[in-house]
Amino acid sequence: MKDVLIRLGSDFLSAIIFLVIYLVTDNVVLATSVAITGAVAQVIYARIKGKELGFMTWASLGLVIVLGIATILTRDPRFVLAKPAIAHFAIGTIMLRRGWLLRYVPPIAVETIPEYITIAGYAWAALMFAIGTGTIIVALTGNLKLWVFYVSFVAIGAKLAAFAIQYVAFRLLITSRVRAARATAGT
Repeated sequence: MKDVLIRLGSDFLSAIIFLVIYLVTDNVVLATSVAITGAVAQVIYARIKGKELGFMTWASLGLVIVLGIATILTRDPRFVLAKPAIAHFAIGTIMLRRGWLLRYVPPIAVETIPEYITIAGYAWAALMFAIGTGTIIVALTGNLKLWVFYVSFVAIGAKLAAFAIQYVAFRLLITSRVRAARATAGT
């Protein structure tokens, strides 16, 4: 769990830096410049440490730089605010691959309810597209406080709720199928 939190903190560091500086100074150019510098420094630090950087790290850095430059040139924070939406759309697209979720669930689920796991995978993709669309809509308002609330509570809350619903549904489905198999084997 600690590794997951560290990874999430690392993934959102440039956004956190941007928000803190912007809220303290109300200077979008300063906040964006520091966020870009922070994102570049993170990648340099990871390379110095010898860490292998995946496609998503490079894509994220590219988005921070491109959207950051657009924000600096226009002095409009909506460009930077759109970054999480692009990430959600990319993840949603990846989740459209049939069976992607199978490797993330316990073997008993794969053996017992594979068709429901596939459906859940598509549901996760739909959720990512919905969250991405919501992020764009909220970013277009230009209301930073609303955006922070949406990204921090609505988006994360929706993912936690989806995970909880999936967990309970999978448990119920597996239990039901195991009981039915035992009843059939017993007759």
